[in-house]
Amino acid sequence: MAVATVFMGRASVLYTFYPPLIASPFYYIGTVLVIAGSWIWCVLMIMAMARFKRANPGMPVPLAMFATVANAILWLWTTIGVAAEVLFLVLPAALGWRQTLDIGLTRTLFSWTLHAIVYFWLIPSYTAFYTMAPRAAGGRLFSDMMGRLTFVAFLLYSLPVGMHHLFMDPEHSTGFKFVHMFLTLLVTVPTLLTVFTITASMEIAGRLRGGQGLFGWIWALPWDRPMVLATGLSFVMLFWGGGGGLINMSYGVNAMVHNTSWVTAHFHLIFGGTAVIMYFAIAYEIWPQLTGRQAGELRSQRTQLWLWTIGMFVLTLPWHWLGLAGQWRRVAHFNYADPVIAWWAPWVDMSVVGGFILLVSALLFVRNLAARPIAREAMAPASTPNRIIYAQALHPPHRVPIVLNGFATWNVVVLVLMLAAYAYPIAQFFIIDPPRAVVHHVDGVR
Repeated sequence: MAVATVFMGRASVLYTFYPPLIASPFYYIGTVLVIAGSWIWCVLMIMAMARFKRANPGMPVPLAMFATVANAILWLWTTIGVAAEVLFLVLPAALGWRQTLDIGLTRTLFSWTLHAIVYFWLIPSYTAFYTMAPRAAGGRLFSDMMGRLTFVAFLLYSLPVGMHHLFMDPEHSTGFKFVHMFLTLLVTVPTLLTVFTITASMEIAGRLRGGQGLFGWIWALPWDRPMVLATGLSFVMLFWGGGGGLINMSYGVNAMVHNTSWVTAHFHLIFGGTAVIMYFAIAYEIWPQLTGRQAGELRSQRTQLWLWTIGMFVLTLPWHWLGLAGQWRRVAHFNYADPVIAWWAPWVDMSVVGGFILLVSALLFVRNLAARPIAREAMAPASTPNRIIYAQALHPPHRVPIVLNGFATWNVVVLVLMLAAYAYPIAQFFIIDPPRAVVHHVDGVR
């Protein structure tokens, strides 16, 4: 329903909906159905962990399961904002039941979802860092406990931060914007934990493979294996993309880059770069188990991963530069005949080249997955269909603290943080009667 209305030109409101622009009601109904369907998956993941704990009392929940359930709970929390916005504000306007909208309230509710949703996409990549990359490198996970702390920290710190996207909006006080800035800064904690833990895990693998000296273990790693290569490339993009994120979350510095191409570049490096390249590696890792088909030759897989990284940098570096020069985002076209911005054109051309490199990489990925079938008897025992072997910890935990084997306590903490971050910013719209905007239907009907 949502895609059909987009193709029909009746949903030209972009990702953030942009009230008071209103699309076809079928666009919003389709979006609500997608969200409701995702909640079913979340419940199934939580039920799976509950069944494991009943069947294995006192045993630690496997790290891959712990991470997946943390992600499911994160998704349940973060979709509350956009679901409330659509169900109670935007959809009634699309159906003609209301003629005005409180723009500040709609943007605040969407900010609830806007940032944490990125971590929903990112956590599968971090799950692969902890549970697949050390084994692919031939070593062990440095610390299972670090992994659990990382996914708990993602759940806590990625939710009450969304208003840093509203730093330039007038409806919120400086005090609450500063609170969100500080909480956004804490999102660096799980990333720094991960960089330390996975680097230590890779060093273990490199030392086991004979790496000597301070950095000799790096060269000893099996970089010919796609999962190891993807992890390294992902960390490189995380360094640059995460650095850009620190600019975005800084209350003062954000004013330089707010709503410019810089933000687009940051998002692409984090999601399209750090996260998606690990999706490729995960696919290469599990494709034989799922389908019995070899995911192309290793050389072809590595070529695809390198092309994706190169393409992402060629795409985003011009955007960073143009963002600093003031090029705004979400604009259909620019008049490059204007001498003031004419010099932007070559940089935009460069970003287009990056897009073509990404397209070639994506097509090569599809080609790799469409490779010839392999005989079941030719598959290694560890590659039996439907069986994936995850990395062992250096010191496998036999017991873990209760708070790191479930999420009951952390849901209470999340609730407290969300109340601190959003209770008054949302309540003020009901306490004070703010100005409202008249809705404008973009599908040709007023």
